[in-house]
Parts: sequence; structure tokens; C-alpha cells
Amino acid sequence: MGATATTPDKATRYARLRRFNLGVGLIHLVQGIVLLALANDLTLPVLATFLADDPIQQQQATPELIFELPIAVLVAVFIFFAAADHLLMALPGIKDWYERQLDKQENYARWIEYSISSSIMIVLIAAFVGIWDLAAVVAIFAVNTSMILFGLLWERTEKPGKGADWSAFWYGTFAGIVPWGILGYYLFAATGEVPGFVYAIYGFQLVLFWSFALNMALQYAHVGRWKDYVFGEYAYIILSLAAKTLLAWLIFGNVLRS
Repeated sequence: MGATATTPDKATRYARLRRFNLGVGLIHLVQGIVLLALANDLTLPVLATFLADDPIQQQQATPELIFELPIAVLVAVFIFFAAADHLLMALPGIKDWYERQLDKQENYARWIEYSISSSIMIVLIAAFVGIWDLAAVVAIFAVNTSMILFGLLWERTEKPGKGADWSAFWYGTFAGIVPWGILGYYLFAATGEVPGFVYAIYGFQLVLFWSFALNMALQYAHVGRWKDYVFGEYAYIILSLAAKTLLAWLIFGNVLRS
């Protein structure tokens, strides 16, 4: 929104954004309900290997099953988190807070939602490339959450435009590279026949995940239409819908159909 925008212009734009959030939230909600209703009860194991009684003998310990990941439930959870985020931003009262946030060129709710939903997503992707170790799963979740929180930190401490300190962006970028590098290694070093949909999940989600970073970089560099923070907000919403929808239905279509 330009500095010369009038109050009616601002009200109209935010009313349009509210309808957009409402529509996207309902799309997420319906998808989550349908997926849960139609999906099977597939689970994937989470394992841990503990030291033997005498580790000096270097005996290979047998991995123990710690718990199982309910795939359909986790897919529905990341969709429902997105639904809650968008629907809440359209509610009276919360909508006003959301618009004040946008006026300040920030949106804390987005980062809070992403810190949970995207971390669940990357854990699911990790499970499908064969990363089932408890320590690795927890670490991947935590590092991805850290990446998202660096985004929140950047919005709290810096505003888009010239003079912004990009340190938080680069720290978050480093944190984000680590899990994707590990996932890629497990996928492409696999000796067995990996299903094609797993490659599709990794490729599409890699591009979409890093499109969020690109969107933020364009906002802070004030490139073209990204000088308007609300334009970048629309981009975040569309990217989130695309990433979550694509991952959910790639998983459903290949392993969750009853």
C-alpha cells in the first residue's frame, strides 16, 4: 500500500484480504476433514538405538521402536493449523489486530503457524525418505522451527527497505539448508528403488519452501510490487496453500487412500 493511499482505499484492500483469508481458511478446513474421512491408518516408525551394556565391544545395538507417526493425522494437523490461522485472521477483533500488524509490516501469527505446520511437514518428508531415528526427527523439527523463528525475529527487529540488517535472514537461511541437505542425501543415496512420488514430494516442496525465503527477500529488498507489504502477504498465503495442498494430496494419493 502506497503512502498516498486514502482511508477508504485501505479499508477496501483489507476487506478484500479478509475475504481471501476466509476463503483460504475454509479450503484448508475442508481439505483436512475430507482427508481424515477418506484416509487409511498408515503409520511410519520412529526408532532409537541405545548403547549396549558394554559399548567398548562395539556391538551393534538393535533399534527400538519408540512410537509410530500417524501419517493421516499429521497431514490433517498441518492443514488444520493453516485453517485456524487464516480463519482467525478474518474474525472481528483479531482482524483489527492483524491489520495493525500489517500496517507495521509484520505478521507474527504467520510465523507462529509456520513454526508448527512447516516443521510437521518437513518431518513427514523426512519419514518418507527413510529418516526414522528419533534424534534426527527431533533435530529436523527443531532446526526448521528455528529457521521460521529467525523470520519472526527479522520482522520484529527490522523493517523492509534500505538499511535493514539481513543477519537474521542469513541465519535462518543457514538453518533451513541443513534439513533439506540431509533429506536430499538420504533420498539420492538410497540403494533401493525409491517410489517416484517421494522424489516429487522432495522436489516440489524444496522449491516451494525456498519460495517463502525469496518472497521475504523481495519484500526487504523493496523489489517491484514487493514494496507493498500486503502484496507479499498475499504471496505468503498463496505459497502456503500451494505447499500444504500439494504435500497433502501427494501423500494421500500414493499411500493414504483407503
